[in-house]
Amino acid sequence: MTTPGYPARLFLAAAALSLGVVGTALFTQHALGMLPCPWCVLQRLIFVVVAAAALLGAALSAPAARRAAAGAMLLGAVAGAGAALWQHFVTTSDTSCKLTLADRIMSASGLDALLPDVFAAWASCADAAVKLWGLPYEAWSLLAFLLLAALAVKLLLHPRA
Repeated sequence: MTTPGYPARLFLAAAALSLGVVGTALFTQHALGMLPCPWCVLQRLIFVVVAAAALLGAALSAPAARRAAAGAMLLGAVAGAGAALWQHFVTTSDTSCKLTLADRIMSASGLDALLPDVFAAWASCADAAVKLWGLPYEAWSLLAFLLLAALAVKLLLHPRA
């Protein structure tokens, strides 16, 4: 069996980071009682989409297809960063963030009903405004999205990607 090439390893690292963030969010929710708000679960969904694009990119060998996967990763990471920033600067002081764009997206996706333990919002944005190791939870999400965006750009610029 051959080892995956450099671009494939970057795609796999991006997928691992994305799924690791979702796993951490689920651990903090179910083991530590940190209930998510609509913007939290929307970011989870974006991380899953980025992971799917990254896994697709790792599985593909055609350069154009890999670049498309990296482009999808970049778009997802930028959207996720925007959601994290919106959560931090707009919604964290709102005691009722119901029926926001995040709520509507999650409700329209049906994932909140299909997988409520993963994608249902259980807290208001103000209630979900907690810190993890001294940083607001959404700041960790933003950092992960920025790292994913950097990986996507690296893949887009790589000659063999």
